[in-house]
Amino acid sequence: MTTTPETPALTYAEAGVDTAAGDKAVELMKAAVSATHGSEVLGGVGAFAGLVDVSALKAYERPLLASSTDGVGTKIAIARALDVHDTIGQDLVGMVVDDIVVVGARPLAMTDYIACGKVVPERIADIVRGIAEGCRLAGCALVGGETAEHPGLMAPEDYDVAGAAVGVVEASAMLGAHRVRLGDRIIGMDSSGLHSNGYSLVRAVIEAAGLGLDAEIPELGRTLGAELLEPTRIYTGDLLALLDDAAGAGVHALSHVTGGGLAANLARVLPEGMTAVVDRGSWRPGAIFERVSTWGGVPLHDLEATLNMGIGMVAAVAPEKADAAIGLLESRGLPSRVIGEVVAGEEAPRPTGQDVLVSGAKGVDGGGVLLTGMHEGWS
Repeated sequence: MTTTPETPALTYAEAGVDTAAGDKAVELMKAAVSATHGSEVLGGVGAFAGLVDVSALKAYERPLLASSTDGVGTKIAIARALDVHDTIGQDLVGMVVDDIVVVGARPLAMTDYIACGKVVPERIADIVRGIAEGCRLAGCALVGGETAEHPGLMAPEDYDVAGAAVGVVEASAMLGAHRVRLGDRIIGMDSSGLHSNGYSLVRAVIEAAGLGLDAEIPELGRTLGAELLEPTRIYTGDLLALLDDAAGAGVHALSHVTGGGLAANLARVLPEGMTAVVDRGSWRPGAIFERVSTWGGVPLHDLEATLNMGIGMVAAVAPEKADAAIGLLESRGLPSRVIGEVVAGEEAPRPTGQDVLVSGAKGVDGGGVLLTGMHEGWS
């Protein structure tokens, strides 16, 4: 085909897609990705499909595959503003694998997808290194991914990330509402901060308060930006260790506290007719939650329906196993405590004052959660 002045020659790079930059990004991330591969992973980085040897599943009587997919939302805006991209990947892994472990499943493999306006190899490699670190913490192989350059659709500095993972659980060991019993203790496990939910609210509060990300916040002991980029805590390794322990026999259900807050997510794993009565006074949210409340004048109920309020994972545990479960989690560096108890719905106290009762949530006809009392230092 010949060209004329009216039809100038164009290359893919001139159209905005730099395949050489993509290749460089792969080379920069290759070692981090390979470090998550055990002997069960076949092939290497760059294959059309990731292969995992699942021969071990032959030992299962009835293996169930568990899958999850998620992103990290507008927390990416903070990473972009600070030009720090090596933590957002851990957020992504946490959002995905900690949903899988909720049913008692062990994550096997994860893949990622990064869409961007322009491939900057070092930035893409930082993101993937963060994903690889998250997979290492979760004991999960990162077996594949895709980086897509979308010039004209996204600005050069824009990017978004998503991930998916698959895990396995023996059917007879699956956790959930069907195992929860009256009298079960609700154990709350500390979050590392905001995790990756509610950043649209948090960013709006910061903007309204006129705060910069470089502002030193005495209550936080660091800059606001550093606090907001604190990676999501990954609970999978600690929870699998608990489930493998004798104390794990008492674990009946788990709930990952993400969008919607503690009450809405806990209600999803409770059976109809039961209510978890949760005492806010049993823990104190980290300083960032108090600051967001004060800076924005955000009502407590709205905070609780948006943020994790310092509790990132909860478990319903048989009362005789609760102390042992907490002891194991604490020994692994995960602060945990009893924050409530499961009672019959008709025996739950009536909400008063700032109490909140949530019944069922996110399309699940589950039980109820009553948030009562007040956090120390809150009014």
